[in-house]
Amino acid sequence: MNNLPADDGGTRQPPVPAGPRTPGSSPLRLAATLLFSGVAVSLLAGLFHADSASANDHLAAFAAYAASGIWTVVHLGQFVGMALLVAGLLVLQSALKVPHGAAAWAGRLGAVLAAVALGLYAALQAVDGVALKHAVDARAAAAEPEKSMRFATAEAIRWLEWGMRSYQSFVLGAALILAGLVIVLTGRISRGIGILMGPSGLAYVAQGWVIGTEGFSDANAVPTLSGIALTVLWSVWFLISAWRMKDEQIRTAIS
Repeated sequence: MNNLPADDGGTRQPPVPAGPRTPGSSPLRLAATLLFSGVAVSLLAGLFHADSASANDHLAAFAAYAASGIWTVVHLGQFVGMALLVAGLLVLQSALKVPHGAAAWAGRLGAVLAAVALGLYAALQAVDGVALKHAVDARAAAAEPEKSMRFATAEAIRWLEWGMRSYQSFVLGAALILAGLVIVLTGRISRGIGILMGPSGLAYVAQGWVIGTEGFSDANAVPTLSGIALTVLWSVWFLISAWRMKDEQIRTAIS
């Protein structure tokens, strides 16, 4: 007696074979690709950012910003890069599937902080990429008696940018530190990646402190360059590692 279900005609239906696994569908590979893409897009957009000799020299900086015809586009590109980076962090935390313990709590808190960091970055780019651009353009176009008033307005927006950037750097740095901690505690992917993520997060925290206290001063050069170098290193390492892993290794890592 056959107990398999039959169709309306009474004939047995053969099972539908599962489709082939697509290597790119792995959540670990997706996370690695998103993280690397976020870093790459952010760096590429930054290459077109208008700069002066000193970002804290507001007269020179505002003149350079007013002369930029792609200011808003550049900052939109930076936002896209941050969105990809945060998406990568969220996919990574989901892919590692830590059920309980310290690593699970670190992952949950890291995911929340990553989302908050993206929200802060959106507000930052609205201030820097839109409001500040309009303010410096208005100063450049103003008659001489109005320039001082327009400059004061632009400078107030600049100080608001400092505050937004400072707290965004704190939160993003904490999210990276927690993501690195989860990787180190679980060992499901190379712990070296997590070890590098930790100092890169600390570099962002240091940036947040310097920007909050001194603005875009020369003191920010070391933490900024350190953060960039470390982030590029671990994102490239993760990308290569994830795409070189066999499907069986990935299933073991995320099981």
